[in-house]
Amino acid sequence: MSQEIAVVGSPDFTTGFRLAGVRKCENVPDGQKDEQLDEAVSGVFEDDNVGIVVMHDDDLDHLSRGVRETAETSIEPTLVTLGGGAGAGGLRDQIKRAIGIDLMEEED
Repeated sequence: MSQEIAVVGSPDFTTGFRLAGVRKCENVPDGQKDEQLDEAVSGVFEDDNVGIVVMHDDDLDHLSRGVRETAETSIEPTLVTLGGGAGAGGLRDQIKRAIGIDLMEEED
């Protein structure tokens, strides 16, 4: 069973998670995102101990098409994005994907 949280992003983004006790953090400097982000994200999604992957929403734009599709459609580990365009609709979609039902389904 996957129980570890992994955080991928810039050192500024991952520092707060490290201070909160997250042990698996992949730092990708802002100037090297295009070269190293795919590798870092692929690595955490292949790790059997990781159950949740946290990234900044803006970093999704730097992923190659294949890695981005894998990240966005993965059930386990589950991708959680923060910041940027990850507003209420984005969080709702993430919860729905993670548990398979829409908890805020609107009634007619």
